[in-house]
Amino acid sequence: MRLQNKVALITGGNSGIGLATAKVFLDEGAKVIITGRNTETLAAAEKAFGSNVLALRLDVTDVAATERAFAEAAAKFGKFDVLFANAGIGGATPLGGTSLEQFNTIISTNLTSVFFTVQSALPHLNDGSSVILNGSVHAVLGAPGYSAYAATKGAVRAMTRNMASELAPRGIRVNQVTPGGTKTPIWQPVASTADAMSALEARLGAMSPLGRMSEAEEIAKAALYFASSDSTNVTGIEIVVDGGATSAPSGAKIFRAS
Repeated sequence: MRLQNKVALITGGNSGIGLATAKVFLDEGAKVIITGRNTETLAAAEKAFGSNVLALRLDVTDVAATERAFAEAAAKFGKFDVLFANAGIGGATPLGGTSLEQFNTIISTNLTSVFFTVQSALPHLNDGSSVILNGSVHAVLGAPGYSAYAATKGAVRAMTRNMASELAPRGIRVNQVTPGGTKTPIWQPVASTADAMSALEARLGAMSPLGRMSEAEEIAKAALYFASSDSTNVTGIEIVVDGGATSAPSGAKIFRAS
């Protein structure tokens, strides 16, 4: 039990990578707090996982609400040993077809909120704890039409290193998991049918030398490494889980040709 007697907080923990990570952490002995905006999925997760999970409805773009929610979580479960700033949204922002509101929504959710998630958790983090940020291969992929999303993930990548230095005096480690194409509900707006999802999996899988998309649990297990004592002398790095897509020269070319 690699997280026995640990307390972990996961934003966006009611779906996709966050939900998979909550399950992995629970299986490893942690008490887990999950946040999300969807009351139904939060309630379902809390019912499925039992008393070792606290589910809190939270929009992470609301800083005051985030501070209150984290204080409530710490009062119930104790100080945090692990923080996974996972909450985020996708969305295309093509040149010539993007409003300021669309652009700012992605920036606010995927970048600004990550900073204030860590800041809001800081008073409740134990010394020697682990902070994990959720990145994306879009930071380096150069996929057309996703400038805002890619910009946020590039900024989170830089912030990982800055926070690692800033929190080092407390022994707090800050690292990043970097998913490639991963099978989660985030794809539903562009692949709402089984056939569309199969076509998407084939297209994104073709970018990877291993020939497939990632499972959410595979990202969760990378987060587990950072959360556990296996990584006590590891900070300021990222683990890329993309089947080798961004290390293969053909990857970005395949994306652009699709």
